[in-house]
Formats: sequence, structure tokens, C-alpha cells
Amino acid sequence: MSLEHKRRLPRKTGAVVLALALLLLWQGISAAGFVPGYMLPSPARIALAAIRDFPLLMGHLLRTLEEAAAGLALALVFSFILAVLMDLSRLLKETVSPLLTLTQTMPTIALAPLLILWMGYGTAPKIALVFLTCFFPLTVGLLGAFAAAGEDELRLLKSMGANRVQLYRYIKVPQSLPAFFSGLRISASYSIIGAVISEWLGGDAGLGVYMIRVRKSYSFDRMFAAIVLVALLSLGLLKLVDCLKRALMPWNKEE
Repeated sequence: MSLEHKRRLPRKTGAVVLALALLLLWQGISAAGFVPGYMLPSPARIALAAIRDFPLLMGHLLRTLEEAAAGLALALVFSFILAVLMDLSRLLKETVSPLLTLTQTMPTIALAPLLILWMGYGTAPKIALVFLTCFFPLTVGLLGAFAAAGEDELRLLKSMGANRVQLYRYIKVPQSLPAFFSGLRISASYSIIGAVISEWLGGDAGLGVYMIRVRKSYSFDRMFAAIVLVALLSLGLLKLVDCLKRALMPWNKEE
């Protein structure tokens, strides 16, 4: 076991112990009847509801994942293109930057009804909302990283006759990877939240649709099961981003 893993082990163990302690406390409060079961189901009831509805949950989960993945993929492509164009053109940067900031002052849940009105109740408005949610952190992160690229390295490559593509390939893109993955971690979790929020307002499948249906039937143990699944899904995506970061940046030793 490496020294880095030995340092991380106590922190991981502490987090697991704290989570188990909170679950036991929650179970104890529910069993003692301090909070009515219909308001706060016990972890045991939530686990049983998740097992009972497992096939149904997996079907809704796949739809949410499809919407989140499509929206995030589109955001990745367009944020990279726009960040490069803004980095190349000062006029474009000064023109578009205020508009990007303006988009973040509008709550995404307020845009969802408009997107459904314009695009219907299919997957298109869900993907669009995920795209809008993820686009800003990715673009801002990449743009800031491009602007902070080492001037000495850029001048050196220019003196050797490098063109713009080579400057991005060998200097700007590699140096932007830490900021890119920071933005990607945020966007990955936002993608699930954006998909679920859009499903609350209409649709035929997805975890958001499932949550609305079980809420109307006052099945709050199933509601909590869906919430836990969304949280686990977000954590899984964050872990996937970290694995991708380690694969593409093996020289990076950040803990």
C-alpha cells in the first residue's frame, strides 16, 4: 500500500463510521416514535421499499441517466468550442461573458416550464435543461484556464514556429485539465439534478416522474428510496470523473 493510500485510509474510515452512526441514530429515532413514520421513514423501511421497487427504479434510472448523459455531452462539446473561440477573440469574450453570467442569475427550475412548452414532454426539454445547467461551469473553467496558460511556454513554441492548433494541443489544453475536471465534477452532479427537476414538471419516465407519483400516493419510504438513489448516482458520477482524471493526468498527485 502506497503512502498516499495510507494517509487516505483514516479519513475514509472516519467518513464510513460517521455515516453508520447517523444511520443508527436515524433508525433509533424512528423506532422510538419521536417522528411519525409517514413523515420520516426509518432506513430499514427505505431499504425495503428500494428492494421492492428495484426493477421499477432501474427503469426510471436509465431514462434519467440517458437525459443527463446527453445534456452533459452536449455541454462538454459546446463549452470547449465556445471557450476556444472566446480565448481567440477578445471582442467575442467581452460580448459573450456578460450573457453567460446572466444565464446563471435565472433559476433553472423557472426555465423548465418554458422548455416543456417549446419542446413538449419528451426527452428534448430535459436534455436542454441539463445542457443549460452544465454549460456555464465548464465554459468558465476552461476559459479561465486558457487565459492562465504559461506565457513563457507559449512564447517558446511561437518562436519555434508553432501554429494555434499546436499551442492548444501542447500548452493550453494540458494546462487546462485541472480546471476542466473541477468544472466537470460540478457539472456531473448538476446533470442528475437538472434531469430530475425537469422530470418533475412532466414526462412519462425518469426518477423525477417516479418521485412525483409516489409523493401523490403518500409513499414517502419510496420517495426517500428515490432520493437516496439520486444521491448515490451523483456520487458515482463524481467517482467516475475522479477515475478519468487520474487516467488522463497520472502526473497529478493531488489528494
